Amino acid sequence: MKQKILIVVQARMASSRLPGKVMLPILGKSLLARMIERLKMISHEAEVIIATSETPDDDIIINEAINIGIPYYRGSLNNLLDRHYQASKLHHADIVLKIPSDCPLIDPRIVDHVLDYFFANQNNFDFVSNLHPATYPDGNDVEIMTMECLTKAWEGATRELELEHTTPYIWENPQLFRIGNVTWPAGLDYSMSHRFTIDYAEDYYFIERVFRELYTDNNHFSCDDILNLLTQKPEIYNINAQYAGVNWYRHHVDELKTITSAQTKQAPTKNLQEL
Repeated sequence: MKQKILIVVQARMASSRLPGKVMLPILGKSLLARMIERLKMISHEAEVIIATSETPDDDIIINEAINIGIPYYRGSLNNLLDRHYQASKLHHADIVLKIPSDCPLIDPRIVDHVLDYFFANQNNFDFVSNLHPATYPDGNDVEIMTMECLTKAWEGATRELELEHTTPYIWENPQLFRIGNVTWPAGLDYSMSHRFTIDYAEDYYFIERVFRELYTDNNHFSCDDILNLLTQKPEIYNINAQYAGVNWYRHHVDELKTITSAQTKQAPTKNLQEL
């Protein structure tokens, strides 16, 4: 019997550093729509769903989901583990992919690569990602789990960071889950040097510029295409280079057993550029 793959894209308007970032314009469409467009390019058959919150501020995300023809689920604002579980249960998922909405440059080839690895080793792993440890440029985050794995996490997680970030209970408890990881094929590590995600205004300027440079000639542009572009035009890399390596781990290094201080850094203290 064929297993149903569900890609859950978590999205909300609330953001302490860049409010409404998922609805910022990229070549005439929202950042969220551009990201969904890229996820729909994967070769594996999968359903994509936008999981947002029940707060009125996120009505705009529901309207966007309707506009682009993507199903949606509304749940807890801060308990993203519950949001993922409830959405996946409602849609009868067998395999669940967690993809945050701050990854509009995510390469569908990378999603396929991690899925291929997951299915080739399905008897060996409950959870496979390319994040533990991370080697891909930040913003190519793929976490794949069985529905049984997600259910077990939903039943067992209690700490605030486990609920807010969905999967820490899984990768922090290797004695409970069989965990696999996919690394950059050439053995390189771009995780702390290259930033393709969005959390600051400079990230938006970077992402919008990458789309302008690459999308018209090839709307299916790859992670390698972006890396080549940054080599050719280092001024684009420098737009948000100061934030490379800044991620949510920095707030929880003392709480996480499987994350070290070398896998994150503090944000610059200068005044941030505003949109």
